[in-house]
Amino acid sequence: MADSKFTFENEEFKNTYRHTTAHILAQAVKRLFPTTKLAIGPAVADGFYYDFDTETPFTPEDLEKIEAEMRKIIKEKFPLERFELPRAEALKLVQDMGEPYKVELIENLPEGSIISFYKQGDFTDLCAGPHMDNTSRIKSNALKLTSATGAYWRGDSSNKMLQRIYGTCFQSKDELDAYIQRQEEAKRRDHRKLGRELDLFALYDEGPGFPFFFPKGMALRNELETFWRGEHRRAGYEEIRTPLILNEELWHRSGHWDHYKDNMYFTKIDEGDYAVKPMNCPGGMLAFKRRRWSYRELPVRMAEMGIVHRHELSGALHGLMRVRCFTQDDAHLYMTPDQVTDEIIGVIELVDTIYKVFNFEYRVELSTRPEKFMGEIATWDTAEKALADALEAKKMDYVVNPGDGAFYGPKIDFHLVDSIGRTWQCATLQLDFQMPERFDLEYIGADNEKHRPVMIHRTVFGSMERFIGILTEHFAGAFPLWLAPVQVTILPITDRVADYAKSLEAKLAELGFRTEVDLRNEKIGYKIREAQLQKIPYMLVLGDKEAESGAVTVRHRTEGDIGTMSVEDFLAKIVAELETKEIK
Repeated sequence: MADSKFTFENEEFKNTYRHTTAHILAQAVKRLFPTTKLAIGPAVADGFYYDFDTETPFTPEDLEKIEAEMRKIIKEKFPLERFELPRAEALKLVQDMGEPYKVELIENLPEGSIISFYKQGDFTDLCAGPHMDNTSRIKSNALKLTSATGAYWRGDSSNKMLQRIYGTCFQSKDELDAYIQRQEEAKRRDHRKLGRELDLFALYDEGPGFPFFFPKGMALRNELETFWRGEHRRAGYEEIRTPLILNEELWHRSGHWDHYKDNMYFTKIDEGDYAVKPMNCPGGMLAFKRRRWSYRELPVRMAEMGIVHRHELSGALHGLMRVRCFTQDDAHLYMTPDQVTDEIIGVIELVDTIYKVFNFEYRVELSTRPEKFMGEIATWDTAEKALADALEAKKMDYVVNPGDGAFYGPKIDFHLVDSIGRTWQCATLQLDFQMPERFDLEYIGADNEKHRPVMIHRTVFGSMERFIGILTEHFAGAFPLWLAPVQVTILPITDRVADYAKSLEAKLAELGFRTEVDLRNEKIGYKIREAQLQKIPYMLVLGDKEAESGAVTVRHRTEGDIGTMSVEDFLAKIVAELETKEIK
């Protein structure tokens, strides 16, 4: 059995393996395109990349040649040899090599830094490492270059556009093949493609990062919001709404100005400085502060479907997954210190209840104090322990993610696992002792004195837009009946049954079902294929026989023809499926 230290189960080993493969890529490019200048080449989540300054973009044919050259380098079994140089010597080496980007990297290193290089055959690269000991450690039949694209040096649009080659590699060909298959499936499920094909949503050049939702997309979105509101009412939440624009002073008070201003939009109103909110929390705290609370009234749970705006870089935008305007299903909970554990558990249980409806499994991370934080370390320690205690009380497996908490408090993140095994961070629970202090929030305790509440920030969907994108890919656009934008389509075989079709549509609409009638002068096979492409759950095929008997012939998008039944039986069937939110 292989030592797990030397498998991809070990994240450090995986990154070392892929970083070494990135160096092999760079060596292959320098062999085939000697005038190319090297930038950087790290390991990333799904593989590795290397950025190059080259006169012309790389073509698919170039990638094939580079990949073949990489296999040669692996076969040549070059040892990777580390050496270190003083700053002046290191600069001279990369200058002599004609590598201006490496010169810039060294010049930006602090004085006294260890400057290390790795040599493999006739190729040398500036690098901190670590690396595999020999190029032959990389499996030549388990690597693939996947794409070439433009990328600004250091991600700054004011810098030169470089050429980035992406690749991936594994420890066996079977793993590579499985990865490629997953990527192909991901392309088929791409929410941007399905959003257009199913007429749900789109993004336009006229509003980059600002999504448009069309009638069918709004039907899906409204169902999600209705479900969300119902579950929150049952869990003891009240809904509020806070303004989109609030004055600049508020963002100084909340701490967002110091930690988030580069991602905010600003405007002037009556000569005053205002900001478009990037988060809902400051407005939520003003809503709590509006009146005096007794300890007997706590906990107070305020939920908000709040629209926020964040200035994301254009290169980071990605369909609904990364936008500049989105709706957070926020909630802010205010409690006494002795209520903290129960409230954390309550949030965990609500998240679990909602995710189970979609058949989502999830993983949990506890993120601790970041390098830049507000407040006292002792308070952070108390907050981190409270989160850990709640997770352990629920007997939940979790991993600790050191230093990734919010600037005002530690957090629990929930990572959904979709139907093809990808993970998405959606729900989050953040315990906050800082904001109540900054906003001077109070309640009257049993001793008739003023006390500071503890606060929880939390979301379940995270971003409505992103969650809809995830659901679209999770279900490949074939949403369960309760979410489907069109739930039933009625397909007359002949014009003679058009009135019967319309009467059925009216009956279904009266019961709240989203229904269409296809009265086009097309063959029934064509209509069925169209309905299948639109991923409509149920198709009712109507001919003279069905009209005479008051029946329907029912097709399901995955089960095919499920027979003829009375209208009453069909309605009972779909009402039951709707009520249970069955996934089929």
